[in-house]
Amino acid sequence: MGIENIVFDFGGVLVDWNPRHLYASEFADPDEMEYFLAIVCTPEWNLRQDAGRTFAEGIEELEQLYPNYSVMIRKYFSEWHKMLKGEITENVRLLHQLQSSARLTLFGLTNWSAETMPIARQRFSFLQNFTGIVVSGEEKMVKPDKEIYRLLLQRYHLPAERCLFIDDSESNILTAREMGFHTIHYHGEVCLADELKRKGIL
Repeated sequence: MGIENIVFDFGGVLVDWNPRHLYASEFADPDEMEYFLAIVCTPEWNLRQDAGRTFAEGIEELEQLYPNYSVMIRKYFSEWHKMLKGEITENVRLLHQLQSSARLTLFGLTNWSAETMPIARQRFSFLQNFTGIVVSGEEKMVKPDKEIYRLLLQRYHLPAERCLFIDDSESNILTAREMGFHTIHYHGEVCLADELKRKGIL
């Protein structure tokens, strides 16, 4: 069966999101910033907001553990918009190109907090190009849990074997492959246009 649906992850594929875009100007010492992001506001801690926990709960938890970093912890939510550097231009250009194809339908499957998703929707008009978007924070489940992939497939009546899934996380890609998706593991050394051509999409 041919590919009829393209499923995009957002952060790291279409959007340049990174806490360092905010904290590089907040910490005088880059090493302290890296300590803060590795030990205090960790990716694992942030993933719990992506899974549906409120930032208020997450921030309260960290302030009790690291009161000396209270101001910086609070900025993770109050100035979260500064973590969004912008769109990944070459991939968004491809997105528009794919949208113009009558044989393809576009979907989003993203680990993203329900509280910050409205900021992204307002800032990036290309998010309106998707037929459907599954946001982890709204569903209270995250990739690579198979349940969120099943939710996407069931909600939009999609056969996995007719879907191409694009993500920058290897673990997310491995789960998608297990479930029958075609996949592209996107990272800095990958040209998405070339990968789409290899799969006969472009």
